[in-house]
Amino acid sequence: MLLQFTALYTRAECGDLRQADLRRGHLSASKHTTSPGQQKSIQRHHHIPDHDPPTMLSSLSSTMANARHSIAQALNFALVLSTAFMLWKGLSVASASSSPIVVVLSGSMEPAFQRGDLLFLWNRSPRAEIGEVVVYNVRGKDIPIVHRVVRTFPEVEGRVNARKVKEITVDTAPDSHMLLTKGDNNLADDVELYAQDQDHLNRKEDIVGSVRGYIPMVGYVTIMLSEHPWLKTVMLGLMGLMVMLQRE
Repeated sequence: MLLQFTALYTRAECGDLRQADLRRGHLSASKHTTSPGQQKSIQRHHHIPDHDPPTMLSSLSSTMANARHSIAQALNFALVLSTAFMLWKGLSVASASSSPIVVVLSGSMEPAFQRGDLLFLWNRSPRAEIGEVVVYNVRGKDIPIVHRVVRTFPEVEGRVNARKVKEITVDTAPDSHMLLTKGDNNLADDVELYAQDQDHLNRKEDIVGSVRGYIPMVGYVTIMLSEHPWLKTVMLGLMGLMVMLQRE
């Protein structure tokens, strides 16, 4: 009987020890386990950030990317300008004219050409024929004038009043260089438009080129910009706005 009681007491004691161990283990585990709310309070107490701050390398790479984007835009703009310049120079070389494309600024050549028409010039012919439409610059002025050749003269020497003017044709004088022009819509010739003491045009010195083709009304934008300078400011502002929007 005594032996049985001792055995029962030993089993009970072992069970109590196991329960005590389990309780201690549960308490120790609960100490190492925290709820999400407790984690946030710990982070606020110890100032632990939720994510890593951006490093210096990422900031530098972002700055370099913005710089590359700005440089690329500047290079694209420079490419457009250089392409337009090369096209203009190429046309100048091909046509042998300093201004291969001009815009009609007045109505003096109506009805043949209207104000705003875009003209294409060719200046490789050795002479200008009667009836040919030419563009010339008045000496001392940088304004091209588009008028028709109405007479051709030989080169003569001596005083202007003592000069004997004789109209010539292509067959008799292939090397003629003196021209008299007139607008189709004008009553008189262009002598009043020429420079002082000049009553004719020199084919080699004054003529910019002969008209070989045209596009109606395309150059009217140029006329609007010259007559209304504020439009240039508006266009520049729109171009700047487009660049800014493209950047964003």
